[in-house]
Amino acid sequence: MPNRLAELDFPDRVGSRLPLPVSQALVGIGCTAASFGTRALLDLLLPGAGPFALIFPFVLIATLVGRWQAGVLTMILSALFAWYFVLPVHGSFRLIVDGDGPRMIVNVLSGFAIVALAEIFRRAVRRAVAQREADVAERDLYLREFDHRVRNNFAQVTAMLDMQRRQMEPGPAQEALSEALGRVDSIARAHRALYRGDGTPGRVEMADYMNELCEALRTGLLERRSIELLLTVEPMRLERDRAVALGLLVNELVTNAAKHAFPGRESGKVQVELTRTKDALCLAVQDDGVGLPAEQPKPSSLGQRLIRAFAAQAGGTLESKSTSGGACFLCTLERREGE
Repeated sequence: MPNRLAELDFPDRVGSRLPLPVSQALVGIGCTAASFGTRALLDLLLPGAGPFALIFPFVLIATLVGRWQAGVLTMILSALFAWYFVLPVHGSFRLIVDGDGPRMIVNVLSGFAIVALAEIFRRAVRRAVAQREADVAERDLYLREFDHRVRNNFAQVTAMLDMQRRQMEPGPAQEALSEALGRVDSIARAHRALYRGDGTPGRVEMADYMNELCEALRTGLLERRSIELLLTVEPMRLERDRAVALGLLVNELVTNAAKHAFPGRESGKVQVELTRTKDALCLAVQDDGVGLPAEQPKPSSLGQRLIRAFAAQAGGTLESKSTSGGACFLCTLERREGE
């Protein structure tokens, strides 16, 4: 609580609208009024008890919120109030009780000591806050630099793979490079979605990420054959590693559909859906092609190993089946906190 009061610094917050002395006077007068009100309530139960005791908490608050000037003002006004209205004779500055004078002096000096200690504490907190903000700014600078370098590295890798792919004759090797290029591009897009700076560290907005990924697949893989790629994604934010794994899984499944689902056809449709229920996330990739072959591909094939690995990395279980209108792959993931 004291830390938060010290961080508040009312004069700083209203500095553009009020001069510094005015804002400090407002804090001092406000805390003095609160002290008066508390004193009046206590007098209903215990008249005249502890005339100076209730001053000190408000002196502390005034100093933490409005700096030492507000604390001194609160101490002086509250002490005068207690002297005039609480100590005998009420309504007068005369002192008739032996010891009231020295007691008042000691209490006022104690109040000023509280002001001094509170000001030291307030300045220490402000220095800590300033250092924290400087550290955060420096960290953000490093993150931006890191992000820039990573994006450049992705761009270089993508350019080299694409250049190598273009120099090769059509065939299995060129096809393998195209698939590798798609996987690298999927990771790069997740990275860009992660570092957009929208206030949720470590999470990826899946609607933006999947839209970009599917647009790249349409342009680079499906457009030449008029294969339609439809996307439905509910708004959700997933952890980075989970998002990357799902992106790679979508990339792999859509690529497989484009290669194997439409033999002898120049058109078709692939549907990608990412939805959630109360307890689970569901990724479905379905096509209207020929369906799964009666003899399933060897589990040891690279494509099958990658699909199983991406599903496992996302923390999900993968099912595949033929339907009346093609093939369907369903990856079910348990929802985690914040998803």
